[in-house]
Amino acid sequence: MTHALKLSSRLGAGLLALSVPALALAKPALGEVERQPLNLHAIAMFFVFVLLTLGITYWAASRTKSTADFYTAGGGITGGQNGLAIAGDYMSAATLLGLTAMLYMQGVDAYIYMVAFFVGWPVILFLMAERLRNLGKFTFADITSYRLNQGKVRTMAAISSLIVVCFYLVAQMVGAGQLIKLLFGLDYNIALFVVGALMMVYVTFGGMVATTWVQIIKACMLLIGGTAVMLLAFSQFGFSFQELTNRAMEVHKLGTRLLAPGSLLADPVTALSMALGLMFGIAGLPHILMRFFTVTDAKEARKSVFYASGIIGYFFNVIAIMGLCSIVIVGTDPSFFEGGDVGGKVIGGGNMIAMHLAQAVGGNLLLGFLSAVAFATILAVVAGLALAGASAISHDLYARVIKKGTASEKDELRVSKFSTIGLGIVAILLGILFERMNVAFMVALAFGVAASANFPVLVLSMYWKDLTTRGALAGGYLGLLSAVSFVVLSKSVWVDVLGFAEPLFPYTQPALFSMPLAFLSAIVVSLLDNSAEAQREREAFGDQYVRAQTGVGAASAAVH
Repeated sequence: MTHALKLSSRLGAGLLALSVPALALAKPALGEVERQPLNLHAIAMFFVFVLLTLGITYWAASRTKSTADFYTAGGGITGGQNGLAIAGDYMSAATLLGLTAMLYMQGVDAYIYMVAFFVGWPVILFLMAERLRNLGKFTFADITSYRLNQGKVRTMAAISSLIVVCFYLVAQMVGAGQLIKLLFGLDYNIALFVVGALMMVYVTFGGMVATTWVQIIKACMLLIGGTAVMLLAFSQFGFSFQELTNRAMEVHKLGTRLLAPGSLLADPVTALSMALGLMFGIAGLPHILMRFFTVTDAKEARKSVFYASGIIGYFFNVIAIMGLCSIVIVGTDPSFFEGGDVGGKVIGGGNMIAMHLAQAVGGNLLLGFLSAVAFATILAVVAGLALAGASAISHDLYARVIKKGTASEKDELRVSKFSTIGLGIVAILLGILFERMNVAFMVALAFGVAASANFPVLVLSMYWKDLTTRGALAGGYLGLLSAVSFVVLSKSVWVDVLGFAEPLFPYTQPALFSMPLAFLSAIVVSLLDNSAEAQREREAFGDQYVRAQTGVGAASAAVH
């Protein structure tokens, strides 16, 4: 318990791994994972989920005939459906387990932390959603390269996208193996092969249609499971928030400080850097941005962010109440502690708090359902990541850079499917390779790259007429290199992975330093660029602006 407290109170990559919107439940988040007894309820329920989603994939395969179908479901997803799918992509088992555990241990700090990465959604809603849909077709590189040099800018966007996707996938796979060992009692390698194989089937055969519906079903399961646990637990306090908080403060070691900010804000530089990375990293994640090309028009794009924000905000409040309830229900029950020692080591580790709460209020059946949901969340997020990575390879690199727009749809689709299989194999192998390593830094790196390389170039290309190809390349590559360098030189890698005594960079989150570098270099280089090509790019902004505002000429939904 003391070890878990130390881990959850540390800012930086270890803390980030608890609750980022991808399952980065590596060692810093899970602690030493102990294999639990075989959970037959959970395995049976997960088997039902797999059969249902494979049936959807079979149905989706008959609708996936073109590249538009594969990448964006033909642009025919409604705003409501897309909002649920985005929420499914975003709310992970790490959110459910990590934040409940963090609230159980640290109180209101966890809620402040939830707010930190929720505020990225208004940025997407007001600044980006409409322009993303009007200017893009399959990937966000369609927007960054709209009036700039296609080959150079797409290559840069594809490189940064693949780095984000690969690091996310590794964190996902390691987290999957550890989580399944914890919840299901299955071997680590079995979990990797199950996740990898199902991911390849969903994406290769069903494309975006199957991926979307897997994410929608998973989001509904997570909402139903979380709400059921919350209501059953909250009912024990007469649905009185005051009664709940009073009793929680009575039994928690923090006492009245349970509802006051604590260690999360102890280091303001790291806290600010982390908040910036989370806020703007979301607006640069390729698998999130890709979802805006699946809807019929800009209105539906805005609507999907509105729905997603509401669903995610609701779920965070469900988790907050679950965390407070678990302080009283789980924290005072000897059966959930090793040797019956209340306040000692929690059976299965700190991140089993949500599962123990489910068992306490709903028995083995609810525990099994929530465990199955936790595994389902991995598949939903991994499928979205694989599709984003495959799109960067096939659409940006193969079709636009190598073939310069001459590739047939059939060839591009074939490259997409081979890319998906390749990414799946790489994810499984890296998951095995990194099993015993601290991979939390990969999440910090993914967010750092998204906030520093993707977001600055994307937002400048949409809003600033003076951005040139040279400026975009300078900003994108410098953001990418600085984010990677700062993470490697930080404690997360330099000390925890490489074994050096002291970090060369004192903070674990790079965004506060790498993002301004990216913006500054893109702006300065663009202003200094007086070439004829730069002048043409500036003049082309007028046409881009009209399309961004009106949607005239934007990709339309396919007819199914």
